[in-house]
Amino acid sequence: MSKIATNNSSPKCSPASFVEIHKKFKESLEIAFQNEHLSCVKIDYDSFKNNNDADKKSALDQAFRELLLLQLNDISKVGSVISLSIEAVRQDIVSVTIPVVLLGDAFDAVTLEKCEQIFTFVEDRVSIWKEEIFFVNCKNNILRMCNDLLRRLSRTQNTVFCGRILLFLAKFFPFSERSGLNVISEFNLDNITEFGVDDKDSEEVLADTLEDIPVKIDYNLYCKFWALQDFFRNPNQCYNKVQWKVFASHATAVLSAFNSFKLDEQRGSSLKKRKHGLTNGEVPMEDNEEKNFKTEHFFAKFLTNPKLLALQLSDSNFRRSVLVQFLILFQYLTSTVKFKTESLTLNQVQSDFIKETEAKIYKLLEETPPQGKKFTVTVQHMLQREEIWNNWKNEGCKDFNKPDLKEETNEEEVSKPKKPKKSLGEAMKEASRKGQFFMGTNELTRLWNIAPDNLMACKSEDRNFLPQLETYLENPREKNDTSFEWRALRLLARQSTLFFTSVNSPSPTCKVVDYLESVRRKILKDKNEITKVQEAVNNTVLEQHEQESVALEEQDDAELMKTENLTPDDHNAHKTSTVTKENIEEIASKIGSEWKKLGKKLGFSPDELLYFESENSTVAAQAQAMLTIWFQDDEDATLDNLAYILEGFEMQAAAEICKSIIDPPTSKIEEVSD
Repeated sequence: MSKIATNNSSPKCSPASFVEIHKKFKESLEIAFQNEHLSCVKIDYDSFKNNNDADKKSALDQAFRELLLLQLNDISKVGSVISLSIEAVRQDIVSVTIPVVLLGDAFDAVTLEKCEQIFTFVEDRVSIWKEEIFFVNCKNNILRMCNDLLRRLSRTQNTVFCGRILLFLAKFFPFSERSGLNVISEFNLDNITEFGVDDKDSEEVLADTLEDIPVKIDYNLYCKFWALQDFFRNPNQCYNKVQWKVFASHATAVLSAFNSFKLDEQRGSSLKKRKHGLTNGEVPMEDNEEKNFKTEHFFAKFLTNPKLLALQLSDSNFRRSVLVQFLILFQYLTSTVKFKTESLTLNQVQSDFIKETEAKIYKLLEETPPQGKKFTVTVQHMLQREEIWNNWKNEGCKDFNKPDLKEETNEEEVSKPKKPKKSLGEAMKEASRKGQFFMGTNELTRLWNIAPDNLMACKSEDRNFLPQLETYLENPREKNDTSFEWRALRLLARQSTLFFTSVNSPSPTCKVVDYLESVRRKILKDKNEITKVQEAVNNTVLEQHEQESVALEEQDDAELMKTENLTPDDHNAHKTSTVTKENIEEIASKIGSEWKKLGKKLGFSPDELLYFESENSTVAAQAQAMLTIWFQDDEDATLDNLAYILEGFEMQAAAEICKSIIDPPTSKIEEVSD
């Protein structure tokens, strides 16, 4: 109480004016608290125009603290005062830190039981404390308030409340907050486990154990068991050779005891009955819950009394805690930690021991009821996650930044269902209707459809990207550019043999520009001479062609007069091999349902055959469409080749039609000759 009452800071304005402002705010704040609205306070705040904001905020801060003092008897009203102060901060009429100051005053003035109730209000508004206006100005106050609470609490008596405070801090501060990180990987060396008995009859105390436990529990095993806690507290002791031998010996003895005494459901139930003092016919409520795996056990710290060791060995939760401690220790010893010194390394013998012991521990965990295998998988997952956090600390605890949001897409496009992907046959069919090609990928399809005739497109002069040498070498002295000289020499080496011969015997000190100029003149001179020679040759060749064409015409006329003396073979040699639509229809009608077999031989793919089949309703039409495309596109498409292939497939009727088209009957030949 005294802390709140004496925390008035000296105002900047005169005491009379400050008292007047404070009195006015106190009255209006009580009305605002009853109405749950700050409108009247805001009006009074704006009415003091002659006072600066610092004076008015200071007076209203004090009014809030006095209002809170009056409401501490009713915890439910404390939250209303804090909510009102948060709204006042948003309206910029009080100090930004006043909500946290009010919470600190409340925690200092009430009991721990009431503190636990008030802290619920702090937890529920973690999103408000993380807002920029509060986080920047209040984070240190909130941290100080939580640390003050933790110092008042007992880690063993108020374990749940301590955990709530730590969870709140974990939610409030970002992962990379340095004050909440054990950056240099220090251990809590103050966590010392004391064990042992003072009297000399300690072994007699341990001898008084339950008959159901077949393990010999002596004082030696008891000391080894609890001595392991010192290694769990400070794992760096294991890197010392002497200490390692002690640890290995103790661990082997304890794990052997666990392995000799395996738990099961019946044994656990019997031990619980004896522990609760029940007869054979009675079943405690805890056993029913255990059968349904719904009982949750929590122990802040296990007791070290020698009389309890036998019962603890038969407790599955106790056994799991010890085994998991082993796994955590082994993970630290074998992991790469940034702050480990060079001396903190394991030798091969130690590594082999850890590997073998780790396998035994996982086996013991799987055999420990209830749901041993499920618990083991959960532990493995947690240790893997711990390894990720360890790597994060090794990398310097980098900030976790959310990825940038992608540009907002049109809602209609998002809601529009995706079209089903077309099959290859459908895509080829659609492209064929448009007179285009479909090559399977967008880029290949685009390239193939740039021009209707790809061979002619390749021969296009537009694809000649190299300039002519004489054009590129115009006025080389005006360029005065080393990159131009280099490109000119490359072009000269590609298009002219002058690159490999000297022009007018240039001296070693000759500039590249002068050399290129002499080359240009030489090229022009040679080009003029070649042009004159070419014109003379062309004239001579033209005269020879004219003479030869006249002689060939006279010879053809003479040959045409002698056609009546030709043999049937000579007649066939002069016949055309053009195939008409009627010829294809006649051949297709004889091929029938075997047209797919023939199509594979002619080089058509399964997708193309599927296209012919889907586009035509009858077998004859399908075969006709296939043969039409073959005769149009294939360079080897002749009636001779088709007849040869048909004979190979034993389609004699279709082969005979091909032969009849190539070699018509003699009667028809005679009719033509007549």
